[in-house]
Amino acid sequence: MVMDTKKWTTQIDKTTDDFKKSLGSLTFEQLNWKPSLQTWSIGQNIDHLIVINQTYLPIISSIRNGTYRLPFIGKFSFIVSFLGKILLQSVKPDRKKRMKTFPVWEPTRSEIGVNLFERFERNQVELKNMIENSVDLLDQGTIISSPANSNIVYKLETAFDIIVTHEQRHFEQAKEVGMMLKN
Repeated sequence: MVMDTKKWTTQIDKTTDDFKKSLGSLTFEQLNWKPSLQTWSIGQNIDHLIVINQTYLPIISSIRNGTYRLPFIGKFSFIVSFLGKILLQSVKPDRKKRMKTFPVWEPTRSEIGVNLFERFERNQVELKNMIENSVDLLDQGTIISSPANSNIVYKLETAFDIIVTHEQRHFEQAKEVGMMLKN
């Protein structure tokens, strides 16, 4: 069976368009405005997505070149399934529960430049390419560990579900900050 990647790439395109249409005309000051010290700016939300998505590229690369080593815990399918479901639930866009991100996924800058949307679009294209070029790995049921914690394992298919769902979550978060800007 050949896995269809359209569900992910279509959602990535939609999320990219949503960000650009809703927030793409903001000024440097607006992109970097924070309603509180505990809340990320719109720019930090977008930068966080770029940072997190980039951490998956070396995993795919190491799988391809034969150097990837799945942790022992990844050999237990019930754990792989359980952890994947839990993580996917935790990144749903409804954001009923706030989460603290792993340090490796913190936004890279406190002030984000106006070229942010260009960087984001390039990252989204790279992300789509990674997904489209992973059909063979998806068909094999490849299991990976989280780039942030090797004891969190899930199928590559679940990783792509997590990535696109997580982007929707941060679009909602960025929109909320945008609404506060207007008030």
